[in-house]
Amino acid sequence: MQYKELVDVYEKLKSCPRRLDKTYYIAELLKKCSDKELDAVMLLIQGSIFPVWEEKKIGVAARLVLKAINVATGIEQEKIEKEWRKEADLGEAASNLVVKKKQSTLFSKELEVSKVFNNLRKLADLEGAGSVDAKVKLIAELLTSAKPQEAKYIVKTVLEEMRVGIGEGSLRDAIVWAYFPAVYHFFNFCIKCHKFVPNNKVCAVCGDKLDKCDTVRFGNYVESYNSNAKNKLKMLAVKEVEDIKDNAIKSYGVIICEDEKKAREAYNYLIDAVQEALDINNDYGETALLAKNKGLSGLSNVKLDAGMPVKVMLYQKSADILDAFEKVGRPAAFEFKYDGFRLQLCRKGKEIKLFTRRLEDVTEQFPDVAEEVKKIKADNFILDSEVIGIDEKGRYLPFQHISQRIKRKYDIDEMIRKVPVVVNVFDAILIDNRSMLKLSFAERRETLKKIIKEDEKMKLAEQLITADNDEAEKFYQKALKMGNEGIMAKNLEAPYKPGSRVGYGVKVKPTMDNLDLVVVKAEWGEGKRGEWLSSFTVACRDYNGELLEIGKVSTGLKEKREEGVSFDEMTKLLKPLITEDLGKEAIVKPKIVIEVAYEEIQKSSKYGSGYALRFPRFINVRADKPVDEISALETVEELFFGQR
Repeated sequence: MQYKELVDVYEKLKSCPRRLDKTYYIAELLKKCSDKELDAVMLLIQGSIFPVWEEKKIGVAARLVLKAINVATGIEQEKIEKEWRKEADLGEAASNLVVKKKQSTLFSKELEVSKVFNNLRKLADLEGAGSVDAKVKLIAELLTSAKPQEAKYIVKTVLEEMRVGIGEGSLRDAIVWAYFPAVYHFFNFCIKCHKFVPNNKVCAVCGDKLDKCDTVRFGNYVESYNSNAKNKLKMLAVKEVEDIKDNAIKSYGVIICEDEKKAREAYNYLIDAVQEALDINNDYGETALLAKNKGLSGLSNVKLDAGMPVKVMLYQKSADILDAFEKVGRPAAFEFKYDGFRLQLCRKGKEIKLFTRRLEDVTEQFPDVAEEVKKIKADNFILDSEVIGIDEKGRYLPFQHISQRIKRKYDIDEMIRKVPVVVNVFDAILIDNRSMLKLSFAERRETLKKIIKEDEKMKLAEQLITADNDEAEKFYQKALKMGNEGIMAKNLEAPYKPGSRVGYGVKVKPTMDNLDLVVVKAEWGEGKRGEWLSSFTVACRDYNGELLEIGKVSTGLKEKREEGVSFDEMTKLLKPLITEDLGKEAIVKPKIVIEVAYEEIQKSSKYGSGYALRFPRFINVRADKPVDEISALETVEELFFGQR
């Protein structure tokens, strides 16, 4: 596949506001991919070269890219810098400059996706003497052959500044749209361009207005299409969702259901099949390949690998003990909700890896935890745990104490001495190559008891099993008195559902939830704070994963590091993420998630979310939280109405 085809999709994604159309463009691109190209395309469409759990990073600074542009175009560095300042975006500057290449491009050839992908991957492996020149050469080689738009996206990918507005939901849905039948009610037929397109008001291909279409007319369109098409489409008339499983659906091009409810059930069945595979392997390329070649059976047979992280199960919030029982049933297992750092403990033979809920490898930052993991009596496993700091008297410390270790590269031993930890294991995902996912929570807990010998450094999460309101309330108060956030209530018969808030477990906390929000803009301070970013525009996410601003946070940070998270620390986190400098304000990559407290949520037309936080206050950097797990607009709305 030519890189130009991917670039065309980038441009469509960037300019299109409609999520369904974005999903369609990605799906159409996937249909063109060979098996060998799928992995690269799925990563590149996200602006990445390596999956999230890989430790490797491109690690190229803007100045090095500037030098590569100089080598590729022959244009003086001063002129490149001038163009960069004018555009405030090095990708846009590169696009303008490759048009003016001084040297002959007689021997340049059309760029292919595989060439771009392989060159950029090599950047991460280059270290030591001569590595800078080698990196410049690899980037310049691509820019020499690149057309203007191609140069723009090569530079953006290298600098990890790709922002084309797609979420994980769009990528997942695109796999379904590419390799499974189109479901009526979600798709329509464009009479003008003769394509099955998302059921929006206008066609995603030609922009023509789409007519409303009933099932009969839709079926007629399929027949009409078949009479003119070389590749015939077959229709699957779905009466029950079971029909999908009982048919070789890859031989069908369109699913027509009796009514919209049935259509949604059919569509959700396909979506869930892809999502379940992604929750286990966290690999869009591999999942797309399975869907393409092996269909539903391939997706349902994805196996856990002890060396790879899994999306952790997420929990809903419950109002109180009675509400918790209502949601998870009686009796229920109640456990302490520790104010710590969630870690996945992975062992495959002698290799031990520790992953955050964001699937980042933090084994180096927690060598003391890795030593404890060696004591577990199993050769292969993936366990779910919460690591919490303790003081010299063994009392639990708040999250911010242990959070300092997450990004730390140096002085780890000193941090271990200052903030020792206890590992609280609370669930099992895989043990000795046996998947625990479909076992009940009670069975999983019993299995944990057999492989973990509790001591002062590693324990099973403290637990109470009861059907009694008063017993549960006493346990709740005990948890709070010991410095925990609250308690978890879990359904004893429930399986482990990676990545989903499905009601198998809930959390009970004493106050209105703080919000976990991502920083999207930052403002430089004034006076003595002039060297720091001191005010932060934060955003929640909507159902589709799009970020919506909800307010500005400027209080709660400290001027001195010893007092807590400081303005200086936040500035160092955010400064490398600046994508656009607007003078006093800067646009930043949405990567830094912070916990925000507030007095009240108000309706507001000022922010895209439709809400604003009254007296927002910074609490913590949530380095353990990925952006796709920040507080949802739905949560904000629930809190808004709940406060009345």
